[in-house]
Amino acid sequence: MLRVLIVEDHEIMRRGLKEVFADAFPDLYVGEAENSRSALAWLMTQEWDIVVLDINIPGRSGLEVLEDVKRLRPGTPVLVLSQYPEDEFAIRSFKLGAAGYLNKSRASDELLAAVRKVLAGGKYVTASLAEKLVATLGNDLQHEPHENLSNRELQVLQMLATGNTIKEIGSELAESQKTDSTYRSRIVQKLRLTTDAELTRYALQHRLVD
Repeated sequence: MLRVLIVEDHEIMRRGLKEVFADAFPDLYVGEAENSRSALAWLMTQEWDIVVLDINIPGRSGLEVLEDVKRLRPGTPVLVLSQYPEDEFAIRSFKLGAAGYLNKSRASDELLAAVRKVLAGGKYVTASLAEKLVATLGNDLQHEPHENLSNRELQVLQMLATGNTIKEIGSELAESQKTDSTYRSRIVQKLRLTTDAELTRYALQHRLVD
């Protein structure tokens, strides 16, 4: 039996993934998590053959969930399936231990190819990403300022850029406003920006938000 944990906040997307997997793997068991808290509960109570993970989920980011998987289930491969561009998030995901990264716009047959490659113990990298990964490993790539942000700082930047206030961010992440104000201070320092409008413009220019 193939045991798949799908961490995705959109029900329609989860349903579509289950149908794709069911057609390819008749003996299938699927766990569904719509947020980081649910994902952590599944990870702590059951073992999985593969975790299919979205980055943009409620609560703690998918990148932090990826860290949870590697801490709690270090042998479990993670395929990141995200709407965000590969060139902005794939390298960060691989550095955290992901076994593959795929944009949601890819066809279902490529998704299955990625799943099979990861289940076989390999790494799934699209051709369009391979050259950038090689350059990164060789330290030949010029880094963008946001690549110096921590995973939580990146999540706070995304939330600020989509119009959330510090109070709203603190409520969503179950943190104090003081903590998230500190994150914002670090973000503006690292990006050398000042206002929320500048942060939003930067996030849009670098395709960090929709």
